[in-house]
This record gives sequence, C-alpha cells and structure tokens, in this order.
Amino acid sequence: MSQHFTNILFAFSNALSWLPPAIVSILMLVIVGLTAFYAGHGASALILRIPGTRSGAMIRNTVSVLRRPMQVMVTLLVLLAALPAATGFSYEEEQNLRLFFFFLLILVFGFSLISMFRLMSEAYLNRLARLDYADDIMARAHQTQIKVLRRLGEILIGLVTVASALMLFPSVKQYGVSLFASAGAASLIVGLSARGLLTNLIAGVQIAITQPIRMEDLVVINGDWCWVEEITATYVVLRVWDWRRHIVPISYFLENRFENWTHNSAAITGVVFLWLDYDAPMDEIRDMLREIVRSCPLWDGKVFDAQVSDCTDQAMSVRIIASARNAMQSWDLRCDIREKAIARIRAEFPQALPRRRVAFVSPETGAKLDVTDPDTLLSPPVHRPPPGSYMGPGSRADGRR
Repeated sequence: MSQHFTNILFAFSNALSWLPPAIVSILMLVIVGLTAFYAGHGASALILRIPGTRSGAMIRNTVSVLRRPMQVMVTLLVLLAALPAATGFSYEEEQNLRLFFFFLLILVFGFSLISMFRLMSEAYLNRLARLDYADDIMARAHQTQIKVLRRLGEILIGLVTVASALMLFPSVKQYGVSLFASAGAASLIVGLSARGLLTNLIAGVQIAITQPIRMEDLVVINGDWCWVEEITATYVVLRVWDWRRHIVPISYFLENRFENWTHNSAAITGVVFLWLDYDAPMDEIRDMLREIVRSCPLWDGKVFDAQVSDCTDQAMSVRIIASARNAMQSWDLRCDIREKAIARIRAEFPQALPRRRVAFVSPETGAKLDVTDPDTLLSPPVHRPPPGSYMGPGSRADGRR
C-alpha cells in the first residue's frame, strides 16, 4: 500500500512537470497534508456519533479530547510517507524537513499522552465524586493522590517529550549529553538554581504517598483555619473562612509543624466554655445543657459532656463538649449551644449568672458592716472648725495667728 501511495505521488509530480520541481514538491505536500487533516476530522466526527452507551460515551470523550492531536499526528505521518516522492528538494533539505516533522510528531505525541493522562484521572475523580461515603477520608485521600501524581506525571512527560524532541538535532544532543553527564561548574549551577523546584517536586511525591494533608482537610496555619483547596506539584492553595487564600510551598508541610483537624476523620469535637456563679445548680444546668444539645440538628449524637473545668475567686468555668460531623458544623453547633444556654440560664437560673462580690468591713474591728444601715457607710469623722470661724491665710486651726 505504501508503494501504491508513492506511485500516486510520482504520477502527480509528472503531471505538473511543467512547473519548477521545488514548487511541485511544496504543492504536493500541502495537498497531501490538507487531505490527511480533513480525513482525520471526518473520521473523528463519525466516531463522535456513536450511540450513547456506556462504552460509547467513553470512546466519545476520548476522541473529543484527542481529536486535534490525532489529526495533527496523522497529517505528520502522511507527510513523512510522502516526503520521498518530493524530488524537488535536495538531500539536505529533505533531511531537515524529516527532522522537523519528527520534532513536531514527538511534541504532539507527548501532548496527547498528557491529555490522555488527564482524561483518565478526571474520569476517576468524577467516579469518586459520585460515590456516597459515610466518611469522605477515603475519597479525599484518593483525590489528593490522583491530583498530585497527575501534575507530577504531566511535568515528567513534558520534560521527557521536550528532551526527546531536542535530542533529534545533533548540536542540541551534544549539549544535552554534556550538560547532564558533566560534573563541572555548569552542572552545579543548574542543580543549585533548581534546588527549590526539585525540593517541592520531591515533597509533592511524599505528600501523595504519606498524605499529611488531603484535599479539603482543615488545617491551622498562622492562627487561621484553612481548607486545602488545591494541591499542585510545587505549592498548596489554602482557603480561609473569609475567602482569603494562603499560597504555601508544598515542602512547608514536611518541614514545619501544623495542625490537621481532619486527618483521621472529618468528625470533630467542639468545646464551649461558660462562666457561672458558685450558686449555680450544676445538676440542673447539666440536664438543661443535655436537652439543648439533643435538640440541635448539627449534633451527631456521639459525644456530649458538661463539667466544671476551672474556677477563680469570682466564678467557675463549665466546659461543654459536643461532637459534629465536620468542622464547619462544629463551629455552628458551638455557637448554637452558647446562644441557647445563655438564654435558658438567664430565664431559669438567674442566680447562676456571674456576679462580683464586695464585702464591707470595719477598719477597726474587721467585722462586717450592715450595708442596710446608712450610718455605717459614712466615712470616718473629720475635725472641722466651728461654723462662722474664719481661717484666712496664715491662720491656725485654733484661731491664733
């Protein structure tokens, strides 16, 4: 079949022998390339019309993603097959065109691999999103692994593709071999300049394997509650509750200490503190708090307790713990418990509200004074001059000058 294709091209060249050979060769390659490109377009359009079965949908998605790269690859392969029939080019020109077509073919092939890799990973992530997990730790772990490894795979495929394409040219090949094989100053400079990038790339692999953080994990960075929104090959995007974003190098999570509130489970236990007076009836208040927590729809029904955890000279601290399904629900649950508890205590146990105690004590005897007697609240007597006496400048208290 290849010989038949070459014979057709030679016949085309002979038919246009009245033109300059170089123009005939260029015209032949243009016509062959356009024919192959639109033939590939028509074939892909037919495949996209496959009925909507499950396997048909997968084939349509694959063809839709790889449609343009495959058309270009088919065109380049046909041009390489037609190049021997282009007699209007010299041997050197033909070799240069061949290298150029191989160069483009390798680049397009690498781009197709990246697109296919991305398509497969997205299909797996969409499948995970459709599953109903009681606890989404497994789904988030797989999302983290797939997204991190996908980005690393794209970078690796891109580097190999570009390196393979450049190695086709002898001058670049010699430079690349000497660059990667030598142990001289140039290698050291390149290695030192890429140290940060390589550190983050290796850290990305470690994150994907060990998973100290996962997608949508709740972490605490610099005092801010943040959700892991995106994990790239070199950095992590953290979403703060007020929609701010922290951009953190991925190596930070291997080199620094941080808090991960959802590492083992999305469920979390929230704590509420109330300051009450010593006259507060704790048994009745504990029953009231249990009733409040049970009435909250955000409580997951697992953990509840109310205890006196601390005290001062003025009041005692009551610690209330209640569990929720995730951190956001825990925050809302704590606010709900706090609001309802304050309202119920004010209405049912006003004596339990914190108060400041002041004791009035006699300075002579140290005995308590009767605060209901206004005489006991007067200040100590002061010796004052009799009414009508004048004490001008230079006068003494006894009236003598």
